[in-house]
Amino acid sequence: MAITRDLFHDPVLATEIVAFLVKKPGTYVDGTLGGGGHSLAMLRALFDAGFLDASLLIGIDQDEEALREAGEKLKGYEARVALVKGNFVDIGGIVTRVCSEKGLEPKVTGILLDLGVSSFQIDTAERGFSYMREGPLDMRMDSSASLTASDIVNGYEERELAKLFYIYGEEPRSRSIARAIVAYRQKQGSVGSTQELADIIRGNAHGGERVIKTLSRVFQALRIEVNAELDVLRQALYDGIDCLDEHGRMAVITYHSLEDRIVKRFFAEKARSDWGPKGVGLREPLAWGTVLPVTRKPLVATQQEIAANSRARSAKLRVIEKICQGGCHG
Repeated sequence: MAITRDLFHDPVLATEIVAFLVKKPGTYVDGTLGGGGHSLAMLRALFDAGFLDASLLIGIDQDEEALREAGEKLKGYEARVALVKGNFVDIGGIVTRVCSEKGLEPKVTGILLDLGVSSFQIDTAERGFSYMREGPLDMRMDSSASLTASDIVNGYEERELAKLFYIYGEEPRSRSIARAIVAYRQKQGSVGSTQELADIIRGNAHGGERVIKTLSRVFQALRIEVNAELDVLRQALYDGIDCLDEHGRMAVITYHSLEDRIVKRFFAEKARSDWGPKGVGLREPLAWGTVLPVTRKPLVATQQEIAANSRARSAKLRVIEKICQGGCHG
């Protein structure tokens, strides 16, 4: 299909991302490239600060359409940009490979992970992300991946579905929705589309605003399962910090509580020094924390930004800075 730029969302918290990440020349990684909005903002900031000629931006996305759109948006910066089809779970290998090709040390000055689903993916009915549009039960970020939402909805047993909706969707009616899906399968053979699934959910949710929340939770749970999003996030956080140079920063934008808890706990774990068992009285810890929190509490969008871009409403930004290499104390 023909792609127009307004199908890709405006970058959320872009001003804050630039302010926290772009501090000096170096290698920057946009692990969730999307349409390239955040990358463009960072490249412009690097140019304005006089850092661009000594910098490289690596943009990673598993969506071919996103890579094509980002390539168009970033025209004029090609010499300082490397766009890679891949998943940010492989951030370590991608950084090593690209930096090797460019003759650079594989150390990163700034990493951005924006964990939201792009407006383009949501608005493209055939991708199957939205309960508001008729489409196949797909939900794959990478269209070449094997597992689809249809495989889950039509293949998982009732108990598996209920557990999925409860854990990944935090949906209190998970059991009744799972039971209704299995009953529908037994009667109709399978659930064939996003709207069929949405109708099943509506029949098992209370009216009004609660229906929308339940639909959102179930579709979120399926998307997370299809793309292994939480496992990918955990691995990317570990490997991303390993990639950071000393005083390099990582910024993560989350949109729901499951992701935010993972990021919050991981950053706290990495910032904490190990003083061993209580009462030992060590003069210095067994292991020092390797990061410092730059944002003590998550930052959220201003009302002005939310009015201009509704996607920013649920966004939370957390930023850390690496303070030493290899677990040493600086």
